[in-house]
Amino acid sequence: MRTIPPAFATHLSDGVTSLCHCWKLVRRDGTAFGFTDHDGDLAFGGITYLARSGLEAAEATAELGFAVGGGEVAGALVSAGLTEDDIASGFYDDASIETWLVNWQDSAQRLLLDIGSLGEIRRADGGFVAEVRGLMHRLDEERGRLFRATCAADLGDAACGIDLTASRFSDAGTVTRTDGALAIAASGIAGGDGLYTAGRLTWTGGANAGVAVEVKVHRAIDGTDEFDLWQRAPQPIRHGDTFRVTAGCNKTHAMCRDRFANGVNFRGFPHMPGNDFIIRMPQQGEPGLDG
Repeated sequence: MRTIPPAFATHLSDGVTSLCHCWKLVRRDGTAFGFTDHDGDLAFGGITYLARSGLEAAEATAELGFAVGGGEVAGALVSAGLTEDDIASGFYDDASIETWLVNWQDSAQRLLLDIGSLGEIRRADGGFVAEVRGLMHRLDEERGRLFRATCAADLGDAACGIDLTASRFSDAGTVTRTDGALAIAASGIAGGDGLYTAGRLTWTGGANAGVAVEVKVHRAIDGTDEFDLWQRAPQPIRHGDTFRVTAGCNKTHAMCRDRFANGVNFRGFPHMPGNDFIIRMPQQGEPGLDG
């Protein structure tokens, strides 16, 4: 049950109200922004909620039990608020968002309506509509360990234990050839063919500095390393852009053992039989199938 502050309850019971919505957006890097659909800026809780962002509530739903509730907010892509480049770069993926109902004549009279996170962001014609997911959507996420043949850890995390800053698992490069979006070539990369397939490439220089993307395929051909990326760069990639790339892992026990010498930390069950074991036909003379 939600408790409404007495002063705010009195205001709500009046015949005329002065209400607006405010949104506090916190990116995963801790950067906080405030937006409001009021026609003037508001400030409370150490955050200034900007009116010139053009943000407004588009839709909201609430569900009983464990169903996922949420809503949408719509606005314009402007310099004072969310920019298209930042959205395309993934800076706002899964950002935390608070929705407040505020008396704009006295911002001390306010009510926290919901806490959620940003989901899908749709962009078109200089505007955007952002999905706001309720807290219950976390229950749909994979938690804990699963019984599966592949490793449950991510390369370089605490469970894996591999130091990706080591020189044999990472390297820096400079773009020598590119299609401007998804394919690049560089020279002087050490490690051998395929080492960085499924790895992570982070731009350290150029228009995309700070943006990270997964590597689809890494090929080493005659002293030149070629990389195909899974995601198009927000800004055109140019000759001379610099990056750092870290090794990839296909999460199999063989790769963990042979490439990283880390079989003791493997977080999977490589000997667990799969569906092929269940559906395959028995072979004459095979042990364990004596009828």
